[in-house]
Amino acid sequence: MEKKPFNDVDEHYQKHIGTPSSYSMKQMPKPIRIIGYILITFMTVAASLLVLLMIIDKLF
Repeated sequence: MEKKPFNDVDEHYQKHIGTPSSYSMKQMPKPIRIIGYILITFMTVAASLLVLLMIIDKLF
C-alpha cells in the first residue's frame, strides 16, 4: 500500500532517492526480520529487568 507523500520533500525522497513510504516487518528479508525480532525482544527484556531491579532496590 503506497502512502501519498506528506509534502514535496517526502515525494522527492520516495521518487528519486528511494526512501520507502512505509515498511512492514513481514516484507523484510528473513535474516533482517530475525535480527529485528531479537533486538526488540532484547530491549524489552532489558527494560523490564531494569524496572524490576529498580523496584527491588527501593524496597530493600
